[in-house]
Amino acid sequence: MGKLETLFKIKERGSSVKTEIIAGITTFLAMSYILAVNPGYLGGIPGATPAGVFMATAISAAIATLCMAFFANYPVALASGMGLNAFFAFTVCGAMGYSYEVALTAILVEGFIFMLLSVFKFREALVNKIPANLKYAITAGIGLFIAIIALINAKIVVQDPATTVALGDISSPSVVLALLGLLVIGVLQHFKVPGGILLGIIVTWVLGIISELVGWYVPNPDAGVFSVIPNLSWDAIKANFAAPAMFRFDFGFVAKNLAGFVIVVFTFLYTDIFDTVGTLIGVAQKGNLLNEKGELPKAGGALMADAVGTVVGACLGTSTVTSFVESSAGVAAGGRTGLSSVVTAVMFLVAILFAPIFLAIPGFATTPAMLYVALLMLSAIKNVDFNGDAADVVGAFLAIVMMPLTYSIANGIMFGILAWVILKLAIGKAKDISGVMWISVALFAAFIILKVMGLA
Repeated sequence: MGKLETLFKIKERGSSVKTEIIAGITTFLAMSYILAVNPGYLGGIPGATPAGVFMATAISAAIATLCMAFFANYPVALASGMGLNAFFAFTVCGAMGYSYEVALTAILVEGFIFMLLSVFKFREALVNKIPANLKYAITAGIGLFIAIIALINAKIVVQDPATTVALGDISSPSVVLALLGLLVIGVLQHFKVPGGILLGIIVTWVLGIISELVGWYVPNPDAGVFSVIPNLSWDAIKANFAAPAMFRFDFGFVAKNLAGFVIVVFTFLYTDIFDTVGTLIGVAQKGNLLNEKGELPKAGGALMADAVGTVVGACLGTSTVTSFVESSAGVAAGGRTGLSSVVTAVMFLVAILFAPIFLAIPGFATTPAMLYVALLMLSAIKNVDFNGDAADVVGAFLAIVMMPLTYSIANGIMFGILAWVILKLAIGKAKDISGVMWISVALFAAFIILKVMGLA
């Protein structure tokens, strides 16, 4: 216990070993879907296999999350990022026609560039130099972003050709159980039951199992509805064991197609920079980890963990490894130190042995936890100063609304910072704009140009 306290400063941050363990498990359960989704996205690419990608995803997540624990002592977990894996599979290896090996080479190069940016403290400066009003807005925006992800995953919100989005089938088991689970978490949190969010996930999952056993919840794999009862047969366990695709790089192709390769690397780089910055700000703010200046101590270590994870992921055969916004579920459960991250990392390794159990946890079981976390993060909006100058007000507004409505943390930060910088110039306060903000604007401009050209 004494060594844990010395290493992680658990009591100093107002936590306990028990709380950190619960928080680490909560974070893992909230993000364990990546173990099922990533093999589905990348496993069909020629040269990759679902089992190999599963192994790469679990191992790289464990290594990167351990790096976060020991480099920065933060309760933030990492894994192959959603959105970035889709770009890898469907754009780089799909529409653009690049091979699996070329895409992995781009991830490797991106990771090394991240290491250099971390050494020269650019990303650290970006985390710390974003204006306070924008930081609060980013946290609130991430809350709304988490909410829309959770609502869509449980089919509480569905697509509608007439209104874009609409209420899902309220008689559906996934909808009913997800909403019931949120109420369960609300009651548990009211009575301050330890591990209330984790218990909410488990209770909702158990209710799902009961629903399947009585015939209300009916699995239909063709429709994307899978059994919530774990298949513990040896064949199911064995199916997830395969060596990851180690060091599958193609530098020869890169040398002959440098221009196209640079565009791919830049897109990965840009998206990951601002996704990670937004996630760290949001999670740190809800965990009271920012100092009195609104800065994140040891931000450099946290960002280096992200960079190391990306390089390791590329070497193992998976897409960009990045900080997961679902870490906020663990923070909401009381996680405040790297011990929480150690627990999450261990759970990723355990998942290799017990994959059928974790892969059976349905989206509607983690939805209540994510909705409650969204509620907590959205509360940061009360700290946003809507009576400040035009730059602070409009920048904050765009950061909040553009994250959920464009389904991207990076887009929210981009619109927020661009509006803030442009309006600071317009109202004669150019002196408020730091060098890091100018560099960010240059990156946004480059990304917008590529977007307009259809290259990003």
